[in-house]
Amino acid sequence: MDIIILLLAVVWDLALGEPPKVFHPTVWFGKIAEIFDNLYQRRTPLMDFLAGVVSMLSVCVFAFFLAQFPTFIAKYSTLLTLLVSVYLLKSSFAIKSLAIHVRDTIKEDIEEQRVYVRLIVSRDVKSLNRPHLVSASIESLAENIVDSVVAPMFYFLLFGLEGALVYRAINTLDAMIGYRNEQYEFFGKFTARMDDIANFLPARLVILLFLPFAPRRVLSYYKMAKFKINGDKPIAAMSAVLGVWLEKKGVYRFEGKEPTLEDIRRALTLYWLVVGEWIAFVCVFEIIKLFFM
Repeated sequence: MDIIILLLAVVWDLALGEPPKVFHPTVWFGKIAEIFDNLYQRRTPLMDFLAGVVSMLSVCVFAFFLAQFPTFIAKYSTLLTLLVSVYLLKSSFAIKSLAIHVRDTIKEDIEEQRVYVRLIVSRDVKSLNRPHLVSASIESLAENIVDSVVAPMFYFLLFGLEGALVYRAINTLDAMIGYRNEQYEFFGKFTARMDDIANFLPARLVILLFLPFAPRRVLSYYKMAKFKINGDKPIAAMSAVLGVWLEKKGVYRFEGKEPTLEDIRRALTLYWLVVGEWIAFVCVFEIIKLFFM
């Protein structure tokens, strides 16, 4: 059943894209976190940290019980159970929408490009020149291969629907409160660390997916990726295969030729190849589980 659910979820993603926001579990996770964030008045570092723990665990518990819904309705309809399972699993990853958001940044007009790059990165894009705008777009694509594709399916493989949805809950909260600033330094610390732990293995699995395209360069760039715990690993691999420099000023830089708009198109082609590899691997693993475990 798992492999059927997975394949149908991928087909749903590629054919229909994201569900309406009002019905999207990721949006629900965000709303719950928002309630905690708005209601809790910051106090001491310890109290802020504990409040952040409660916030994150509450959302994870909700995600876990949401994953039980297909089991609850199983006695009423097998077809409905399958459809709900597919819907929930699909909501944990975003293959097509990630590609669309990055494709939208391919704009000849630099001001228009800034508008679209701003939608997918957290950095200030006002002062970025063309190469750095292109770099930001490609970096976002590379880093989100982990968050939006590999990690949710990885945890589905290990723990089923519960694993995929709980991962998505952690990752969603990290995107909302996992920042090092006055408001979230302590409130978001637990969430940020949990996201680092959850992405540790998936970020390194992605390196294996890039290896067939430029083995020596990917391994060489991976060894240089010591700027961040996880986020720079897929960026290093993308830079190695494309042969372009990717840089977040003051944080990291991977060397290569200057990136151009055409390199975003090349990055998207590479993205689809890597995603295809990963889906094939997951399917093979599910078949092995079916017959031997």
